Formats: sequence, structure tokens, C-alpha cells
Amino acid sequence: MAGKKKGSGAQGTGSGQATETETARSRAWPGLRQFAVFVENRVGRLHDLLRLFESHSIRVVALSIANSVDCAFVRIMVNDADRGREILQLSKFAFAEIDLIGVELPDGPQPFVQICLALLQAELNVQYTYPLLYNRGGRGAIALYVEDVDLALKTLEEKGLHIVTESDLLLDDEMF
Repeated sequence: MAGKKKGSGAQGTGSGQATETETARSRAWPGLRQFAVFVENRVGRLHDLLRLFESHSIRVVALSIANSVDCAFVRIMVNDADRGREILQLSKFAFAEIDLIGVELPDGPQPFVQICLALLQAELNVQYTYPLLYNRGGRGAIALYVEDVDLALKTLEEKGLHIVTESDLLLDDEMF
């Protein structure tokens, strides 16, 4: 099961094993890191969060928001997770760190079906997904939160799908 890493003293949400950030995986690990940031549901807080990264030359590569009346959880991925974590730790934002998978969309008319079929055959459940700002060789990519990151990585690689790594996100030569 994917591990969640604590940040800024925040407790991880959902299922998973919490670990301290000192045990965070290196960039060589093929998974990606997402920050689930708690923000008050008021005008300007999302902007404040995005400007925080921008002011440190960190590029946001994925963003998703789950709102409620009083608060929101911003799922955010940046091109440099280690620096992103440092910035969040120094900020006033509470956050948790979550392991995800990035996968390049394969050629064909139904790339999402191909990815989901591979995971279905391994009996892996996809909890959520969202697009990544990523473009290599004309292909986009998605981030996936699955119940077993290591098994999903192995399965997708065995099916010939290209896994997007944190190192890939640092390269911005073909982004825009």
C-alpha cells in the first residue's frame, strides 16, 4: 500500500502507513509525490498557495481541489517534490504527502482504457486520477492514486507503458 508522509505535523488522511519525511523515496523511485494541502475555503487562499511555489520557481504540474463549506484539500504536484516539501514545511499550510504513479498516455484511440485494463487485470483499484502538465513526444500523462503503488508500477511497466518519474517532471524542454 502507498505510504503517506507527514508534513508540517499534519496527519495523513485515508488508508496507508505514515512515515516521516526523512524516509521519503529518492528521485530514482519511479513513483510521484502529491501534496494534499489543507486550505481555508476563502477567497485568495488557492492563489496564496500557488504564488508560494511560483515565488520559489517551482512549477505546478497537477492540481485538483476537493471543496467543502469551510475548507478545501488541494491535491498539488510540483516539478520538484523535495523543494516543494521544504517550502510547505516553512509555510503556514498544513499538508500530507502521498505516493502516486505517473503514466504516459499510450498511442491509440483509447489510452485511458489501455491503462485501466492493465490495472484491472492486476485487480488494482484506482482511487482517483488527474492530468499532468507533461508532454513528451506529443504524449500527455496522468497521475493515478492506486491502492498498491509498487504492484501498479510493476504491472504498467510489464504492459509496456512508460512511467513518468520525478526526474521527468524536472525536465521542461518540451512542456510548452
